[in-house]
Amino acid sequence: MFNVKSTLAATAIAFAGSAALADNHGEMGTIVDIAAGDDRFTTLVAAVTAADLVETLSGEGPFTVFAPTDDAFAALPEGTVEGLLQPEAKGDLTNVLLYHVVSGKVMSGDIAVGTSAVPTALDGANVCVTLDGGVMLDDGSGTMANVVIADIEASNGVIHVIDKVILPGNDVDC
Repeated sequence: MFNVKSTLAATAIAFAGSAALADNHGEMGTIVDIAAGDDRFTTLVAAVTAADLVETLSGEGPFTVFAPTDDAFAALPEGTVEGLLQPEAKGDLTNVLLYHVVSGKVMSGDIAVGTSAVPTALDGANVCVTLDGGVMLDDGSGTMANVVIADIEASNGVIHVIDKVILPGNDVDC
C-alpha cells in the first residue's frame, strides 16, 4: 500500500543531501535544492518527485515557482494529496504543479502597484498575479493565494512561498 509519510520522508532525505552539496560549494542552489532543504515543502518536493519534474525544475530556467507550503497542501479536501501522489494520477499532478511555475524570473518588484500581470504557467494556462496590499494569485476559483514570502532567489529562478494550492481548470480573467 502507498504510504504518503514514508514517501515524503524518503524524498526529503534524498533532496536534503543535494541541497547540502550546493551549500558546501558556496553556490546558490536550484529551486529544487532550496525546496528540499526547507521542511515547509516536504509535500511539494514529494509531488515534484512523483511527477518526474525534478530534472526540469533543476534545469537552467529561469523559472518562477509559486511554492505552496505543507499547510497549503493539507488544506485541500481530504484525500486530494494522497490521490494525486498515486502513479495513475501523474498527469493530473503534473498539471497542478506546472500551474505553479512560470517561465522567466518574476520578482515581486516586477509587478506594479494596482495592476495585474497574467503570466503563462508552464501548463499553458494564465495565472493572475496582482499587487493589492501584497502579492496575490488568482486561479479563477474565487479564492486568492497570498505570497507569504517573496523573492527567494535560486540559481535557476525565484521562489515565492504561497499559502494555498492554486488549481488549474478555472477561467481566469484579470
